[in-house]
Amino acid sequence: MNDTPGWTSPGSAPSDDPNGSGVPRPADPADANGSTPQWSKDQPPAGQWSPPTGQTPPPAPGQGQGWGAPPPNAHWGRPPAAKPGVIPLRPLGMGEILDGAVKTLRTYWRTVLAITVTVAVISQIANILAQQYLAPDVPSPSPDATPAEALEQSLDAAQSSLIGLGPALLVTLMASLVSAALLTVVISRAVLGRPVSLGAAWQEARPRLLQLIGLTLLLAAMSSAIVMVGLLPGLLIGGAAGVALTLLGGLGALVAAVWLMIRFSLASPALMLERGGVITSLKRSAKLVQGTWWRIFGITILTQLLIFIFSMIIAIPFTIIGIAVDGDGFSDMLSGTSTTFGWPFLIITGIGGVITSAITYPISAGVTVLLYVDQRIRREALDLELGRAAGVPGYGPAPDTQTVGG
Repeated sequence: MNDTPGWTSPGSAPSDDPNGSGVPRPADPADANGSTPQWSKDQPPAGQWSPPTGQTPPPAPGQGQGWGAPPPNAHWGRPPAAKPGVIPLRPLGMGEILDGAVKTLRTYWRTVLAITVTVAVISQIANILAQQYLAPDVPSPSPDATPAEALEQSLDAAQSSLIGLGPALLVTLMASLVSAALLTVVISRAVLGRPVSLGAAWQEARPRLLQLIGLTLLLAAMSSAIVMVGLLPGLLIGGAAGVALTLLGGLGALVAAVWLMIRFSLASPALMLERGGVITSLKRSAKLVQGTWWRIFGITILTQLLIFIFSMIIAIPFTIIGIAVDGDGFSDMLSGTSTTFGWPFLIITGIGGVITSAITYPISAGVTVLLYVDQRIRREALDLELGRAAGVPGYGPAPDTQTVGG
């Protein structure tokens, strides 16, 4: 056991088995010489019942328990996995991963909401100010413009809007990165059943923030480069053939970018919890995802779909209220006499955005971190190290380090 928040050094646990389950194979019944091992005097031959300590053997047929029925307190099969925190220490199902993320929010809501509400408020304020003061006036398309001119005017308007909202997007990105880093620390402790304060989470996450920013920017640059390579040939050719090639290349680039993002989706928790470098974390993610890409893709897509549905449930009522309160500003927006929303609309929808972000941030981060934990349990038997770190009986002596990453 080391003192890193990864709970164990990568590769120190049993390696992957051929079928990718990560569960070590049971020993061969035959020994090295090919003979069957002999039973000890305290262990009955195969097929006979061995009673646990303090229990009596099952009664013979016809003696009140039925034919060979075990005593009432006997437990057959594997015992239930230990659960010191928000997840059981064994390979997880999709429902258990989502449930673990929700339980982290419910159990440690003070720390989690302190992080997410702060980040959401900062992001919404930056977004509101950018829309009110930085977003440029977008000219209305000319009614006499040809389709090509109308398309060009729309692209120019979109480019101007992105430039105006650039500072707000940058603030939102930085706030989201800080939130993800802090939540990773909180969730890693929640797995062990240990709370963590906001100050302790900040002290632990702060040294990794620059590397996390570098990792995020590198992934964004890689995705942008893939999309550019897919679109560039069609844009250079032009004409009908160029449009068809652009669509085909864009679709291929989108597929490649999604594949790359899923392959490196566990790099962020690997960076935070194993304290490796950016490239090392990318390699760790690729190794953990290998062979289970579709499973991680499915869980990620389902999580984002649930988050989107929840966001719409919150956003739609606040949008309706904002329109009702700021009817004049919204009417001006629709008529073209104004290019920005009024203050009442922005403030009301911003409140809805804060509520949405405060709930969805920890769910999204929780699923990512628990996917990382699940893959390490499957491939590296991390559950044994987690049990020792949590002081669960039967997993060996607890290490001297009492906190994850402490």
